[in-house]
Amino acid sequence: MKKLLAALMLLASFNVLAADPQLGQEFDKTAEVINTDNPGKIEVTEIFWYGCIHCYHMDPILNAWVKKLPADVVFKRVPGLPNPSWAPMAKAFYAMEDLKISDKLHTALFDAVHKEKSLDPTNEAAITDWMTKKSGLDKAKVEAAFKSFSMNNKLNQAANFFRASGATGVPSFIINGQFITSSTMAGGNEQALKTVDFIVGNVRASKAKTPAKK
Repeated sequence: MKKLLAALMLLASFNVLAADPQLGQEFDKTAEVINTDNPGKIEVTEIFWYGCIHCYHMDPILNAWVKKLPADVVFKRVPGLPNPSWAPMAKAFYAMEDLKISDKLHTALFDAVHKEKSLDPTNEAAITDWMTKKSGLDKAKVEAAFKSFSMNNKLNQAANFFRASGATGVPSFIINGQFITSSTMAGGNEQALKTVDFIVGNVRASKAKTPAKK
């Protein structure tokens, strides 16, 4: 209840001009209020899929944007998982995290699907082979990461996050677990990030007005 009231207060605090992004148009409330991992900061989460061409085009723009984030904003990615066919790439995302090779292979994986067109994003065996070759790791170690004890839990969390966000496609952005925007809603990739900036600014202003807990 407290989170719902906080969300309603934040909505009421939005001061928008005609040229600003509008609630119900360029952005909206999430289907549910989502708990964030970093309550002391403003959390921005991208929901994406390696098989999505729009996510591929967004990625370099997004990476440049992330490098300029202020100290009170934290960014993370969550793989989109609206249906089982997206699961192989969600597994790839979490396997790369576990193997600590995300920085090395994140862009390369996008390129393999969309630039080189050499990888089927729904073929888990092919993705595992690709990751083994590109990482230089033992294949058994890569396969173990895909089949780790925690993988099913992570996939369930990703699916629940997608559902709670109210997203209908990717790339989508969830701001502080309360608001959602996307390239489609905002009218383009750069416009989506401008909308994120707008929402972040309003969340920041709302936080500044909220008395600190004693």
